[in-house]
Parts: sequence; C-alpha cells; structure tokens
Amino acid sequence: MTDFSPQYLDVLNEEQLAAVTHEGKSLLILAGAGTGKTRVVTTKIAWLIQHKHVDPYSILAVTFTKKAANEMKERAIALEPKAAWSQIRTFHSWGANFLRRYADEAGVSKNFTVYDEDDMATVLFDAIPSLPKKEAPHIVKKISLAKDYGLTPTSKNLELVGGDGVFAEQYALYQERLRLTGNVDFGDLILLPYLTLKNNEAIRRDIHFRYRVIMVDEYQDSNIAQSLLLQELSGINENSGTYVCVVGDDDQSIYRFRGAEVRNILEFKNQFAGTDLIRLVQNYRSTPEILYCADCVVSNNEGRLGKTLVAARGKGKKPTLVFLPNQDDETQFCADIIEQQHKKGVPYSDWAILYRTNAQSLGFETNFLHSKIPYAIVGTLKFYEREEIKDALAWISLVANPRDVVAFRRIVNKPARGVGPASQDKIVEAGLGQNLVESAKKMKLPKKASEGIAEFCKIFDELNSMLPDEEMNLGGEAAGSAEENEGAAPKAVDANKLSLADFIKEVCEKTGLNEFHEAQDEIAGTQKLANLEELTNSAVQYPLCRKGLLDFLDSINLDRSTLGEEEDGSLQDRVTLITLHNTKGLEYKRVIITGMEYGVFPREGKVGDDLEEERRLFYVGITRAQNELYFTSCAIRRLYGRTNYMQPSPFLYELEKGSVRVLGQQPFAFQGAYDAGSGTSSSATYSDPIAKKYRKGAMVYHDDWGHGQIVSGDFTADGEYVVTVNFETGGSKKFLPKYQSSSLLVEGT
Repeated sequence: MTDFSPQYLDVLNEEQLAAVTHEGKSLLILAGAGTGKTRVVTTKIAWLIQHKHVDPYSILAVTFTKKAANEMKERAIALEPKAAWSQIRTFHSWGANFLRRYADEAGVSKNFTVYDEDDMATVLFDAIPSLPKKEAPHIVKKISLAKDYGLTPTSKNLELVGGDGVFAEQYALYQERLRLTGNVDFGDLILLPYLTLKNNEAIRRDIHFRYRVIMVDEYQDSNIAQSLLLQELSGINENSGTYVCVVGDDDQSIYRFRGAEVRNILEFKNQFAGTDLIRLVQNYRSTPEILYCADCVVSNNEGRLGKTLVAARGKGKKPTLVFLPNQDDETQFCADIIEQQHKKGVPYSDWAILYRTNAQSLGFETNFLHSKIPYAIVGTLKFYEREEIKDALAWISLVANPRDVVAFRRIVNKPARGVGPASQDKIVEAGLGQNLVESAKKMKLPKKASEGIAEFCKIFDELNSMLPDEEMNLGGEAAGSAEENEGAAPKAVDANKLSLADFIKEVCEKTGLNEFHEAQDEIAGTQKLANLEELTNSAVQYPLCRKGLLDFLDSINLDRSTLGEEEDGSLQDRVTLITLHNTKGLEYKRVIITGMEYGVFPREGKVGDDLEEERRLFYVGITRAQNELYFTSCAIRRLYGRTNYMQPSPFLYELEKGSVRVLGQQPFAFQGAYDAGSGTSSSATYSDPIAKKYRKGAMVYHDDWGHGQIVSGDFTADGEYVVTVNFETGGSKKFLPKYQSSSLLVEGT
C-alpha cells in the first residue's frame, strides 16, 4: 500500500480539506472559479481508497470533457496508483460502455456507432422522405433536446421542448428508423442507460452493488437526463447506501442552449436528502480587483446558492473599461495594446480576446493580419468534422456495424461507382435492419450500378477479412486478452502485434479515398491526405481486432459529444480569439472582453432566466483573467449589414463605481449612472418585482420622452421605488414605475 506523506492533506485549505474528508450520505461542493476543485476531486478519490479502504473498482467519477477526465485520472493515479481501477471518464463514455454491456436490454446492437447531428438528419430523411430539407436541422435539435430532458416520443411532457402532435410523430418515426440501424445518437448515450436502469430491476441491482461511490464534476453543466441517470445510478429511492458527491458552480452554468439545467445543482439538496454543502471560495487564479468585478455582476442573479470569492493573491491592477467610437477602433485598440506590451516583452500568448459570437472575430482577424500579430481562433472546424475524416470513419463504422445506413449512404458511391440515390434507396429499403452489404449483393440493379455495387462489396469483404475477432500476433496466432480495466485508456500495442493503424491505412488505400481527396486540388488535397494520415496514426495504440475497432470508434465519436473540448492556442506564441462559451475551464494572464453593448452582450430581448445565464457568461469571462482585464464598448457597431447606435451593456452598470478605470468618451447615460452612485443596489431591489423589472441598466421607452436607460433605482423612506432615466434626447427624468408602468415600458418584456 502506498503511504501518503504528511503533506498529502497539508496542501489543502480548510474548505478543501473538509470536502476531501467529508463523510455522510451525500455532498454538494460549490466550487467557485479557480478554487482548486480538480485537486479536491482527485484527492478525495485517493483518500477514499487509502484511508477509507474503498474498493477502487466501486468508484465512479464522471465529468463532461475527455480532457478533464484524463486530467482527473492522471492526478488521482499520481496520488494513489490503485485509482487506475476506478471508473474515471466522461458521462457519454460511461453511457457507451453501459450500452455495450447491456445492448440487448437497451435495444441496440453491441457493435453500435454514435451518430452526430448530420447523421441524425440523414436518418430523419430516411424515416420521413417528404420532410422539407430546411426543417431537418430544427427537428434534429428538438429531438436532441427532448432526449436531454429525458423525454421519449410518448412522454407527457414533450411540450417542454416545443413539441406538438406532429413533432411527437416525427420523433417516433426517427427513433424507429434509428433502432433499425442498431446505432445510437449522443442523446441515447444518457437516455437509454437511464431508461434501462429504471425499467430493469436486475440491472439496477447489479449497478447499485457495483458502485459504492459516485462523483460528478461540473454538475452545473448536467442536463435533466443526466440528473435522472444519477438518481437511478445511486439508488436514492431504494436506500442503496451509495455515497454521492457532486462538484460544480451554479455561477458558471452557461450551456442552457445545449440542454444544461442550472436547477440540477440548485435543487440537489432537495433531491438527495441529508446532503451537506461545502463552499470553495479561495481563488488562486485572479487578483482581488478582478474578483470584485465578478462578484459585483453575478450577485445580481437570483438563481444561485451564493458565495463570494476570496483572492489568495495580492493586490493587482484595476480592470479597465474602454469606450470606443466603433468596432474598427475596438480592434485597433486591442492590436495597439497587445503590440505595445509585446515590445516590452509580454508574449502574445498572454492575451485572449473574448466575444459573444463567432462573427465578431472577423474584424480582429483582418486587423491582426495587417498588423502581423499572430493569432489562433478557437472554435473553427474540428478535426473529426472534416470531409475526408468522416469518409474514412464511415468505412470503419460500416465494417463495425453493416446495418449502419448513414455510413453506407456516405461511402457506397464515393468515389463515384455509378450507385445513384435510386439504387441506394432500393438497397436500404430491402436491407433495413439487416447486413446492408449482403443485401446489396443480392439486389438486381441496372448494369452500371450493379458493377459499382460488386466493386464496393469486394472492397468491404477484403477489409472485413482483415479484422479478426481477437487480437493477433504478427505470426497469425491469437495474442490472448488482457484483464479488462474499464476505466483505463488503451495501452500501446506490443511491437510483435498488428495495430488498428494497419487496418485504417488499408481502408484509405483500398477504398480510393486517398486518391479521391488528393485529386480535389493540390493545396487542399495535400492537407486532406495529411489529415487521413493523422487519423491512421491515432489508431496505433489500438489492437487490430473487433474490440479494438469499437474502442477506437468510441474514443473519437465521444470526443464530439463533449462541451468546450477545444485547444486553447497557448502552446504557441499567439493571441487567442475565442467565444465566451469556449473559454470555460481556461485561463489567460490578460483578457479583453469585447462588444459590451446591449444587443450584442447580452443579446437583445434576454429576460428572466435567459438574462441570468447571459450574466453568468459574463462572470465566466471575467474569471478567466489572471492579471489584467479589459472591457470594450462601442458607440456604433455594424450589425446584420446596418450601422447601429449602441447603448452600453447593462452589465457594465452593475460594476461598482471606482471598481474599474474608465477610458474614452463615456456615453451620457453611463456617466449619469456613475454620477448617481454605485453600480449595484440593495438586496431589496432584487426581491421586489417592480424593482426587479425596472432595474438599473434596463432599456426603456416612454410615450413622450422616447428611448432611454435606467441609470439609478432605489427606495424612498416611504418604501416607494424611484428610478432615474436618461433619454437619448439628453434629458433626465425620475419615475415611480408602480404608478407609471403604462407609459414607461421596459424593452424586451
């Protein structure tokens, strides 16, 4: 047994230590940005194994990105090697593993592959041929959202995703067609394990016996289906005795559009009776001045459990708010300050420019190219979404599961073999739910299509024969199987064994994909071949056998299901251009948050829960900064082909007066707000419904005075709520919204 040194727990602060050594029924760790939550989770796993003698095989720890899962596993093993036997993986990876084990009970093929949204659209078209093409992406998103909510086509609450009788029928037809392929989509990786556990007592009992400790990281990013799955896994309704610990930050829940539900973390204590709450508030990333701005903003949200971050670092620079005439001046300001600092020895990689939408990057790209400032854009086309990679994966997927209609359609006539849509439809309809290749061999088709199918089937059979059921040595003998460790990453293949890379190399050669993509054009073709070679290289660590193929497909398919799985661009000396959503989990020494105008950030019309999520997104952006933080706001911005006069973001009004250094020509409304006092109001302001609606920063319209903005709001000694509004005309006027609401309208409500 490994013996921990006394420093093992000594490096933890008081709250971290309490979380690691907690004992009880369940625990919610509310971990603020930069408070060392990964250290807590990994240390807790090691502590449970060594000090509480918990069987590592009985520990399940899940998170949301492959990068986070790998880091968690590596750090846990470094503390306690036996943690290698624990299940530490992503939610979707665990779901895929469960479905392979219980495929029959879940109603899928054990050799399934995972469909992305493009594949889902293909299945939907096959199920509903009359569907207008432009409607498919919308319906596919609704199906995905329904599964994120844990809903089936027959669920009573399907209207939660805007469902109606027509959508329920479309969803049902899609599911029926999907099941015939034997494959699953990403939503199924959570929904099907939940339904299987809910409806199968024997499996549920096995799982409860297996897992005695369940930990969930980034719980604020969980959706309803994942919350329901956690409840089934833990057996809370059956008193299974499983210890449940979730870690997250309600102030960083920013993926509602992907189905994430902040209420999961807010209501966790109600769902799991006897839950203890521990807050981690010691922030090791940012300066006190940056954290103060973050707290000023997020404290305006009602939907939160509440905490205030405390900086472990000493005093730093006050954040800077810069008002600029237009977006060209905004990009020039960013270029100038970056270049000035670079001349003083500050690396380009210290800087990150954050924006609300991808479209905002264009101006920075253009300016930086002219200024010769190196940059990297996070969020461009991902490797596995490239045409040539999806072509190769389609071949591999069809070998794994010959019922895969989407894969079959993608590659049966690529390169062209004369097998047109009509011939494909005939083959698919005859062989649906069966081996499509065998069905194609028996099909009577026109001469050209028949010759093309014969060529295709010959290639398939040659590739299929290359793939043994068991791992083989170079001499052709079975290599034997190693003891399975579900949580471990695949080990490097021995030198005397063939690897899956040999198979993928043959796929690219025999199918004509290499030749096809090389011929596209000289420049793109070269890069496409390099990408195919990179795909081949990535399979070296997998053995050449059926299981190796499925493990490889799981590895890359599940990469596409994760949230924010991006490169941060910090490995080279270049400025990072990145959307606010993609910054989650990252940090930079110097951050510029751009586009701080109403209509850009937050988006126009955001109210209630949607506005609170926008505010959390701003909080996430602020807390990415370690040393320096800048905000930029433009008076004029080109949007959708029009020049618009902009108002400062209402979030800027929530910053305390004096908390930021202000540069540039301040808009009249903003100056008036700062002259009126601090940027936040008392707690009473946010509990009173009228004050909540007519809050500081809100854009309003008055019948006589026109458009304006509320620059201050407070209660009189008599308890009446009074607001001061600065209008575009330059005038300023006080109102009592309780009595004047019919003439003073809040825009967007």
